[in-house]
Amino acid sequence: MPILEVKDIEKKFGTLQVLRKIDFSLEKGETLAIIGSSGSGKTTLLRCLNFLERPDKGRIVVNNEVIFDAMDPDTQRESEVRKKRLHFGLVFQNFNLFPQHTVLKNVTLAMELLAKERPNYKQDKKAILEEIQEKGKNLLSQVGLSDKLDCYPHMISGGQQQRVAIARALALEPDILCFDEPTSALDPELTGEVLKVIRNLAERNTTMIIVTHEMDFARDVADRVIFMDDGVIVEQGTPEEVFGNPREERTRQFLTRYKENSGNGSQC
Repeated sequence: MPILEVKDIEKKFGTLQVLRKIDFSLEKGETLAIIGSSGSGKTTLLRCLNFLERPDKGRIVVNNEVIFDAMDPDTQRESEVRKKRLHFGLVFQNFNLFPQHTVLKNVTLAMELLAKERPNYKQDKKAILEEIQEKGKNLLSQVGLSDKLDCYPHMISGGQQQRVAIARALALEPDILCFDEPTSALDPELTGEVLKVIRNLAERNTTMIIVTHEMDFARDVADRVIFMDDGVIVEQGTPEEVFGNPREERTRQFLTRYKENSGNGSQC
């Protein structure tokens, strides 16, 4: 049974149709890469999954539970949004770290806020906070930042900041970890360190959706690839199918443009 089912999702901004009948599923432990030109709807799709945007039509099902149905107002209550967001950890393009907090605090803050809602929080506060601190340190160790716990965001590189953002997204143990162009704000020399962390997560069977322009990375790491264009899913399949033998002309044209731009030292 899929961990995620997206059924006929549509989204408009005014008269602009950004998503059209988006339909796909995701298995537990699977890495899905979403590729396509800028403006194809990739980021909007992630924002709909994370309830930063509300779809106009369609359904979202996680672990066989309908968490959004455009036809059912009960699934759209604002009071439920925060709980539903916990299914999806989202790593943004631009880090979005709190500049006033240390690296460790950036990772533990959401856990601390949620812990206050536990019925035993007042009674066991010290033990709970110690447990959270230890978990934060372990997560930062996983992304290679054990020596940066007490640093502030401005004291570390962009690649390190993005690794902090990944640790923060993992902290709440989401069902699905989503990445929105995680290397687009990085200099080329810092891109590799972030992709290495994501690659390690894939090897540990972390369930992930990765919106990316890094075609070689998508080919190597993804179990499945979706190509989007003009708000629709044009083609989906294994990396071998999409990159090696695409069925659709639009997919072939996109990959040809990417190869040409890569040869000129630019990114698609």
